[in-house]
Amino acid sequence: MRVSGEWLEKPGTQAVLSMLTGAGHHALAVGGCVRNALLGVPVTDVDIATDALPEKVMELARAAGLKPVPTGIAHGTVTVVSDGEGYEVTTFRHVEESFGRHARVSFGATLEQDAARRDFTMNALYADASGAVVDPLGGLPDLQARRLRFIRNADARIREDYLRILRFFRFHAQYGDPEQGLDPDALAACADHADQLGTLSAERITAELKKLLAAPDPAPAVAAMAQAGVLRQVLPGAQAQALPVLVHLEGDKPGGFLRRLAVLTPDIGTLRLSKAEARDFDKLRAAFSGMDSPAALGWTLGLRLGTDALLGRAALLETPPAPDWRAGVMRGAQADFPLKPKDLMPMLLGPALGLALSRAQKHWLEHDLQPTRDELLALLGLA
Repeated sequence: MRVSGEWLEKPGTQAVLSMLTGAGHHALAVGGCVRNALLGVPVTDVDIATDALPEKVMELARAAGLKPVPTGIAHGTVTVVSDGEGYEVTTFRHVEESFGRHARVSFGATLEQDAARRDFTMNALYADASGAVVDPLGGLPDLQARRLRFIRNADARIREDYLRILRFFRFHAQYGDPEQGLDPDALAACADHADQLGTLSAERITAELKKLLAAPDPAPAVAAMAQAGVLRQVLPGAQAQALPVLVHLEGDKPGGFLRRLAVLTPDIGTLRLSKAEARDFDKLRAAFSGMDSPAALGWTLGLRLGTDALLGRAALLETPPAPDWRAGVMRGAQADFPLKPKDLMPMLLGPALGLALSRAQKHWLEHDLQPTRDELLALLGLA
């Protein structure tokens, strides 16, 4: 079997592969680029595995006029900049001893040993410069069946890095067949080690959850996380019931991770969100418990967040929004509040002016942005 695509054929990729093979070394694209190409999914990054030691990779890169950067040389990784793009080139290695995320590795490994240290069978696929696929562990049938399995022993793979628990659910959401369900041995191992997720940094957990919730339909994977006791470890207080309703309401316009996160949990806990993300999360949770019209939400939150708020509230209430809700949010996002401070001056000044504007704005929002300028002035007794 062969893979193809611009990612493999571009001059930058071929230059890195040829600098290694030209010196008598193995050089193979590996992991996500091969997996995605076989699935017909866009390839974003190209990683390369080789039997050349890191120092040799740097020497060959310089000789080929490429730029080597020792980004992870202790772990065998050199980033080679070729044609303006960075390629992570990692020496074949095998794990001698693991300490969670940290492990003692040895170079000089065989291709089979290098494959065996990876997480899932579908990620242990390689391809040479011509696109010929190399499958040392028999992962190709799993990929073709969209069956996510840990390499060999799930318990051992998870002990090497507990983040693999979250990666298991994320990869299932992105690449697994939902009708097959999740691998029972892997699910049991994830449940057995769920309490170890607390040893991971909040940044790593947050990054995985963002990717998981951005999948086309993360609901089955998140439901499995809840059943395995994993969800409560990373999002205490989270409830998964509303997520499939939200995904259904989104239809062919899936939302970003924040909308889905807000439906899952009332509290981000220890997650590391940006200040803007945390602020938007709080706005959504407040909107979920309100009764503002679509237009009012559009005006208050803007088109994007207003849309998120309407869909999230509908999912939690398990009640579809009004048929014309999208038009309502759009109308609100484009609306201008009809009163300006100068309209109330000089009759009102200072705190009285602010209170009057707030009263008028509240009335305007409660009445679906329909009251006119004259009607609002009449409400304030200033007509």
